[in-house]
Amino acid sequence: MADQIGIKRSLLGAYEEGRADPRISNLLKFSEIFNLTVDQLIGADLATNGNSKVGERLDQDKNNLKVLSITVDRNDRENIELVPQKAAAGYLNGYADPEYIEELPKFHLPILPGNATYRAFEISGDSMLPLRSGTIVIGQFVEHMKDIKSGNTYVMVTRDEGVVYKRIFKYPENPQLFCFVSDNRQYSNYDVNGEDIVEIWEAKAFISMEFPEQGQEGEITLQRLADIVLDLQQEVIRLKDK
Repeated sequence: MADQIGIKRSLLGAYEEGRADPRISNLLKFSEIFNLTVDQLIGADLATNGNSKVGERLDQDKNNLKVLSITVDRNDRENIELVPQKAAAGYLNGYADPEYIEELPKFHLPILPGNATYRAFEISGDSMLPLRSGTIVIGQFVEHMKDIKSGNTYVMVTRDEGVVYKRIFKYPENPQLFCFVSDNRQYSNYDVNGEDIVEIWEAKAFISMEFPEQGQEGEITLQRLADIVLDLQQEVIRLKDK
């Protein structure tokens, strides 16, 4: 439906939940698709008129990770909602609740491409150095697990761990298993089943009040990549033994 209208699925969800009103041009497209007048769309209770096709078509895609809850400003632009550290514990229960999402702080970042949905997360701990605790990571919503790119960093929302920021690797032999890797080698890697993942946000930018020391980031990165390659080799050997 969103593709037919020419909007994002998240904005369509905002229309459904009453958090945004369609522009006239989009109302005209809705009226053409459902063979209804704009007056009927605005003024009639379609649920009592036997028009069940409306609800069925708006809820036709069940194969995605989740139906994303978003907020928009008065100009129909999607906000970037910020999940601070103190709210991260409750995010697992509230990520699909429009009222919870509405209460989160919101902002815009014009440098990001406008054809995607973004959310910001304040990370805690030192498992992803050189990004330190308190850094805000801005992620782009990933709709399908198959679109995860091995070696990239993601904010993952899982049923067991809650909100975590990790470098993710896929197993070619098992597309439903993912390896969560910390850039700080003092932390061990661990595997997560795809069925335990409820949201995926690919890291696109970060905001930090601390600047890395000169030369520090490059040195850590080289050592980190070497350790990651060694860990992957060991994982492959372990899988072959199984």
